Amino acid sequence: MNRRFLLVLLSSVSTAVLFLFLVVLFPGESGSFGLKLMGLRIKQGNNTFSALHRKLLHGTTMKEPNRLPGEKCTKADIVINQGATRPLPTGIPTYTVEIMNICFTGCDISGIHLNCGWFSSARLINPKTFRRLHYNDCLVNDGKPLINGGTVSFQYANTFLYPLSVSRVICS
Repeated sequence: MNRRFLLVLLSSVSTAVLFLFLVVLFPGESGSFGLKLMGLRIKQGNNTFSALHRKLLHGTTMKEPNRLPGEKCTKADIVINQGATRPLPTGIPTYTVEIMNICFTGCDISGIHLNCGWFSSARLINPKTFRRLHYNDCLVNDGKPLINGGTVSFQYANTFLYPLSVSRVICS
C-alpha cells in the first residue's frame, strides 16, 4: 500500500477515536452524546435553544395546546427562542431573542408579559420592542398586539443568558 494512503487512513482513524473518547468522557446532559461538548444547549421549558456562533434560531414542531371550550388563546401560543450570537467588541456575550405568536385559532395576542428577573443589557434595546417594567416583569411590543404568525426579535448583551418565559397575555 501507498505510504500516503496509510498516513491519511491512520489520521482519520485517530481523529474518530479522539472524538469518541471526548464524547464518552464528556457526555452531555441526560446522555446527549456530547452535545454539551459541542456547544449546543436545549431547554424544553419555553423552547430556549442556543448554539455557539449561530445566528439562525430553530424552533421545534409544536402541537396545539389544550384549550378550555371557548378559549381563544393561551400563553402557550407565545413561543420564545433565544440563542447566543457574536459577542460585542468588548467581549460581552450577546443573545438574540425571538418571540413568536403561533396561535392556532388565528388570534392576535397583546399585553405579552414575560418573567425576566432583573433583565438588563449592555446593548440598547428599543423600549417599544422589549422593556423591563419591574423585577420579573418585562413587556413585549409595547403591549400592542402581536399578529398571528408575527415575530418580535431583539438582541441583548450580558454576561449570561436570561431565562425568559411567558407570564400573561391578553387575547385580542
